[in-house]
Amino acid sequence: MKSKHLYILFLLLFGQVFSTVAQYNQSLTNYTLLKNNPEDLIPVTDLSLHTFALIVPDQEKYHPLINTLNRYADISVYTWDSFQENKNSFSTLIAVFDDSDKEPFQALDDFRKLNAQSKKRIVLTFGAEWEDIRDEKSAVLWAANAHKTAQENMAMTVFGGLASTQGIKTEQTRIQYTFGKGSHFNVKKLEHKIDAIAEEAIQQKATPGMVVMVVKSGQVILEKAYGNHTYDGAIPTKTNDIFDLASISKIVGTTPVIMHLSEENKLNLNLNIGDYLPEARKTNKKDISLRTVLLHEAGFIPFIPFYKYLKPDDIVSKEDEKHQTQIEENVYLANDYYKNIMWPEMLQSKVNAPGKYVYSDISMYVMKEVAERITHQPMDEFVANFLYNRIGMKTAGYNPLERFAKERIVPTERDTAFRKTLIHGFVHDEGAALAGGTAGHAGLFSTANDLAIYAQMLLNRGKYGGIQYYEGETVDLYTSNQSLSSRRGLGFDRRDPNPEYEYPSKWANRSVFGHTGFTGTAIWIDPENQLTYIFLSNRVHPERSGKLFELNIRSRIQDAIYETINEVN
Repeated sequence: MKSKHLYILFLLLFGQVFSTVAQYNQSLTNYTLLKNNPEDLIPVTDLSLHTFALIVPDQEKYHPLINTLNRYADISVYTWDSFQENKNSFSTLIAVFDDSDKEPFQALDDFRKLNAQSKKRIVLTFGAEWEDIRDEKSAVLWAANAHKTAQENMAMTVFGGLASTQGIKTEQTRIQYTFGKGSHFNVKKLEHKIDAIAEEAIQQKATPGMVVMVVKSGQVILEKAYGNHTYDGAIPTKTNDIFDLASISKIVGTTPVIMHLSEENKLNLNLNIGDYLPEARKTNKKDISLRTVLLHEAGFIPFIPFYKYLKPDDIVSKEDEKHQTQIEENVYLANDYYKNIMWPEMLQSKVNAPGKYVYSDISMYVMKEVAERITHQPMDEFVANFLYNRIGMKTAGYNPLERFAKERIVPTERDTAFRKTLIHGFVHDEGAALAGGTAGHAGLFSTANDLAIYAQMLLNRGKYGGIQYYEGETVDLYTSNQSLSSRRGLGFDRRDPNPEYEYPSKWANRSVFGHTGFTGTAIWIDPENQLTYIFLSNRVHPERSGKLFELNIRSRIQDAIYETINEVN
């Protein structure tokens, strides 16, 4: 901890720490009345402790409620009849009662009797008849009607997207899905600007589709999908589509694990690779500090084209005992290829003089190895259990076909190098594919919404959903400038201080941090303006193209966002 404090002192001296506290902006009046709240159940905190069932009298009528609840957690939806066979499968029960039920009060009595396995109960009531309902063992929320906005507000109140200001008071603890309602921003004008840029990108074949998301002061201002998964237009892009994030994996997959281990005093960035990896002690990497690795100043070469090392018998079209690593449909890799070929090659690779910034994927291969030696657990499992499952990042993870339908995942490149097929549901990056889909530098897939949750946690200096995942000082340390020779933070990329580059935007201030991805993705987080901008695309489809860069699509959209903010400020 002493070394961390020295770094913070260094940063303070150079004016580089932006320890702003999240400034949630609840611009709407929440008429949801929270009448009872045993054990402070509302707002729900650690989502990994709950399995949710929602019981509604009419699924179509309560679609706005269902849709908003599912923004925060996986919710299984039942009617009263269908729920009876599944009542023991869930830890937390949410039931809706309104005047449309023939015997609503009888249903409420039945719900109160569901005490098996210490289930937690949440009662959502709509209509004047229910205003006086009390239930000591259930959290009870009431709204005067079941109109769309009332349903959405009640759902957000359950999970902390909206603070309760009626009855029992609560605070906003999660992102709010009100899409600029009540804010001072000209959302329509912003949307028109982004629409035009997105249309240009699609018409110029910079990318077949994209998702853009903007969150300001904890409120989703804009979330919109454009185009299609492919240029044939067969599947329209949707806001909840899952994208290959490419190098955003570095700051959303690997770096949060490193941050956690450093807080637990299990990892010291001032120590060297050789202190954590015994096999590195007889190589040219043994005395390279982890800090320089995260800064891309370790002297590593940028990358190694591992797929060119493949021998004819390393790849087969059908799984067998010697080929059990699937890297695409009908493509299987020799067992332990990463362990036997890739990792030894990285350990023996050339190292140049340290101290100069050279962006290298090898850096995060190394950090993943270090993390897994400390945790004795695969990195993908560790980050999911420690962070994603608890915070509500429902899609973020590696090898998405193990959890999601292929149609929901956006395809990337038609690989002509070694997989000889359209890459769909498997990681685009060749090295990450050969490593089994999980690598330190690539492999993570996610929706825009999950990235927005992660970004808001960082804007909150480590806190989200009522839980402090990181110390504020840790977030400040990793996301602020840590180098005397580059713009980089620890793992995180940052705004370029040279105004000629206008990176990532000509309006970006010096607090801005984030990362881009080769597949056509970007996330930029601005503590000074409490702003998150997310851009997801598959610009490498059907083949790699530089049009997204040539047209400056990502930065121009970010410029439009800042212009909208500046109009208010």
